[in-house]
Amino acid sequence: MPKVNLNLTEVPVREKRLGSITGFAGTAGELVDCSSSGCLKDGTRSFSQCMGCSSGNAFCQLSMIRDAAMVNHAPVGCAGDFFGFNFVYRVGQMERDLPPAIGRYFNTNIEEMDTVFGALSKLEKTIRLAYDRVKPNAIFVTTSCASGIIGEDVESVTDRMTKELGIPVVNCVCEGFRSKIWTSGFDAAYHSIVRKIVKPPQKRTNKVNIINFWGSDVFSKLLNRLGYEANYVVPFSTVSQLETISEAAATIQICPTLGTYMGAALEQVYGVPEIKAPMAYGLAGTDAWMRELGRVLDREAEIEEIIREEKAAVLPKLEEYRAKLKGTTCYLTAGSAHGHALIALLSELGIEVQGAAIFHHDPIYDNESTAADMLDHTVKTYGDIKGYNVCNKQAYELVNILNRVRPDLMIARHGGMTLWGAKLGIPTLLIGDEHFSWGYQGLINYAERILETLDNREFVTNLAKHSSMPYTKWWLEQDPYTFLGGNTHVKAY
Repeated sequence: MPKVNLNLTEVPVREKRLGSITGFAGTAGELVDCSSSGCLKDGTRSFSQCMGCSSGNAFCQLSMIRDAAMVNHAPVGCAGDFFGFNFVYRVGQMERDLPPAIGRYFNTNIEEMDTVFGALSKLEKTIRLAYDRVKPNAIFVTTSCASGIIGEDVESVTDRMTKELGIPVVNCVCEGFRSKIWTSGFDAAYHSIVRKIVKPPQKRTNKVNIINFWGSDVFSKLLNRLGYEANYVVPFSTVSQLETISEAAATIQICPTLGTYMGAALEQVYGVPEIKAPMAYGLAGTDAWMRELGRVLDREAEIEEIIREEKAAVLPKLEEYRAKLKGTTCYLTAGSAHGHALIALLSELGIEVQGAAIFHHDPIYDNESTAADMLDHTVKTYGDIKGYNVCNKQAYELVNILNRVRPDLMIARHGGMTLWGAKLGIPTLLIGDEHFSWGYQGLINYAERILETLDNREFVTNLAKHSSMPYTKWWLEQDPYTFLGGNTHVKAY
């Protein structure tokens, strides 16, 4: 696998860099075996209903840098998500007790004539407009399918505008058609940051980088006790903070699906050690993650004391919740590593995971560490998951499976997926704070929310009575993987 190369304008997509896939049906154990043996091949869907956009994922991360501005070099339709990013940005600021501010987002409005004659003049004007209006400390330019198809030389413009304005104007190459793996957008965003914003280290600090989305602060208390300071990146960072992340003592990822590229880049280019361990979900994962943190930060004795304290507080409650949840069945849909972590958490609570629809699969991460493979850890610790589907948000497959399985509970990481369980009368849980389930206390947090969801099923029961599905009886009687070929190992349902 190629090492991180900051001389490249664009980061290679995950299909080429990591061998990632979006199509598989079988068991989780079979997928782990295929990944480790090198025989993994992507399944091909002859019908695709929808997919996530890597351009949107890149914009999602960069748009929450507090003193930067965004220029989306695209048709105005690509700006349709701006309100959603701004909403998440404002809610996240409240979670972190930051002063409220709105996002600073601009779009170049590529039109039909621009696709013939080019739109670089529009890009220059929009960059100047963004600078004049909001005086940012950096401007990021995200590309689109339209600008990519017509071959716009965005890099030449950003280099020229950097000299003219005296601030970093950074090209982020993230056209949606570049990759079927939606998380390639995260890699594009982080490549642009490490390439053009991060500076070589002048010293080592006591800060620990935490590559995260926008959840609540769960790391400051732990790191402060160890004599370190939490440094959350990228959402809610400033440009000056990002310039110095190369000086950190270590890097934590709350989800390797999100941070695999940046964690590896900071370690390979600047020597910042990355915590390589299963995610801290469930007892076994949290034990391993905490001990690896203690080893890297040279705080092993302190970590063992924290483990003893937190387990003493949690274990009695955990046994109580396990008794209440015994016999409960669940189906899960989420992004890759977070989904694997939730399988571990549910298994720890004694809930039977009947299956999972996971948006993509990385057979290896950029750090090349098998210790960080959350799916491998989950299978080895808790056993196989029979109905395991790698599926890039194909709702027609999910509805078919849910209609067959009819679990007691559905858990989704992404809001657009919760509708389908609810319309079938299945109690459905969505938790947007990715830190809610982190660590030992995360087990208790999730157990309480699951019990609340199961006890309050009246809404979904009534919704199922008065709503209809857009899918026909014919489709619901078909094998859910009818349109998936090439990587289907079993007929799971």
